[in-house]
Amino acid sequence: MSFVKPSLLTNVRKQYLFKLKAYYSVFTTLIVVQLLAILFSFGGVSMTGGGSNSIQVYISYYSADIVVIFTILWAFITSILITTKAYRNDDFMFVANRVSSNLSNILFLLTASLVGGITAMLSRYVLQVIMYYASDVRFVKPSFFFEAPTELLIGIGAASLYILFFSGIGYAIGSVVQLNRAFAFILPTVFIGFYILGMNSANGKYGRAVYHFIFTETSFLIFFIKMLLLTLLCFAFSIVVSNRLEVRK
Repeated sequence: MSFVKPSLLTNVRKQYLFKLKAYYSVFTTLIVVQLLAILFSFGGVSMTGGGSNSIQVYISYYSADIVVIFTILWAFITSILITTKAYRNDDFMFVANRVSSNLSNILFLLTASLVGGITAMLSRYVLQVIMYYASDVRFVKPSFFFEAPTELLIGIGAASLYILFFSGIGYAIGSVVQLNRAFAFILPTVFIGFYILGMNSANGKYGRAVYHFIFTETSFLIFFIKMLLLTLLCFAFSIVVSNRLEVRK
C-alpha cells in the first residue's frame, strides 16, 4: 500500500488525459455536426442580386458562420453532459476531488473549443472548394487564395473564445442542475423571462446592450479580455456550485 499522496497537478493531468481518450465520441459528434452545418451552408449565409432586362446577377456570401453556430451548440450540450453523474463517476477511478475533477473538465473543454474553433474556420475553405468544383458558382474574391494568415488566426481565436464561453455557460448550467434537478425547469423559465424583459424594456435597450457587449467588439484584445473574464466567471461559479454536491460513497 502506497502512502504517497498524488499532487493536484498530477491528478488533473491523469484525469485530463483519460478524458481525452474516453470521450473520443465527443469529437466524432463534432465531425458529424460540422458536416451537417456545411450542408446547410451550401446556399450561402446571405444573398443579394439584381440586373437589367437581359442580365441577372446573384451574389451569395459564403462563410463559416453556420458551422461556428453549430459548433457552439455542440460545445454547449457537451459541457452540460460532462457534469452529469455518469461522467462524474469516471473521476473516481483516480484519487480525485472536486477541484481536480473540475480542472480536468475545464482543460478538456478548452481543448474541445480549440479543436472546434480550428475546424470550424477551416471548414469555410472546404465549403468554397466544394462549391467551386461542384457548381457553376464563381468567386469574386476567392479568400482561400488571398486571405492573410493573421485574419485566419484571429478568426480561429475568436471562434474558439466564443465556443469556450458558451461551454462555460453550459458547464455552469449543468452544475446547477446537478445540485438540484428542479433547476432543469426553473432555469429555462428564468432565461426566457430575462430575454423578454431585456427585449421589451426601453425598446430592447438592455438586450441590445448585452448583444453589443459580447458580439460586436471590434478590438480583438478587448474582445479577448471580455471573453476570458466572462468564461472564468462561469467556471469559477461552476466550481463553487459543484463543491456543494454530495460526496460519492
